[in-house]
Amino acid sequence: MKSPLILVCLAVSILFAQFASTSPLNAGDMKTILVLGDSLSGGFGLKPSEAYPALLANKLRAAGLNFQVTNASQTGGTSDGGLERLPGHLKRKIDIFILELGINDAFRGGPVDQIQNNLQQIIDKVKARNPDVRVLIAGMAAPKGFGADDYVSAFGKMFAELATRNDALLVPYLLEGVAGDPSLNLPDGIHPNAAGQKVLAENVWRVLEPVARETAAEPASHVR
Repeated sequence: MKSPLILVCLAVSILFAQFASTSPLNAGDMKTILVLGDSLSGGFGLKPSEAYPALLANKLRAAGLNFQVTNASQTGGTSDGGLERLPGHLKRKIDIFILELGINDAFRGGPVDQIQNNLQQIIDKVKARNPDVRVLIAGMAAPKGFGADDYVSAFGKMFAELATRNDALLVPYLLEGVAGDPSLNLPDGIHPNAAGQKVLAENVWRVLEPVARETAAEPASHVR
């Protein structure tokens, strides 16, 4: 007959094995989101924790969704600059890719077809390394009176065209509810303040949340 001590040890071992097989989220279950943008996503003039990518990470955590959000945004970032910076971020698996670039190209007078081509190349490179990635495009709009009317129109339509072509999610206008509101922008009138970044986070979250829940429920793929 086994001693009480041995029986207790066996019981604990069985319970531990059951817990291990049904353990909650761990590092292997974590999904990833990469944000590639400019100063709007980088939170120009603010703490990193106040930029909308960090606020999205908080929302994901509060929703019980296990994601790591990497903000690879850069002040002054352009579409061609994004192409140059991208390879260093392709070494790790990307489950959701948020692309927010193009407005700085427009401010510099870059041709819309060239901006679109650069953004398409970025998406293609991300998909080549991550075939199952979900892409979310943050749309922008050139200010009224900026350049010729046909340029402003073509620039505004570019993001929807990219989303359609790539079966991507689209935030029609990232700065919806923020642009032109002094109370939601820094003194420069261009960059959102902390309160404005909260609105940006809501604009993105409305589109991101459903796909984040779907992605979180999918089995983790093998890390390359």
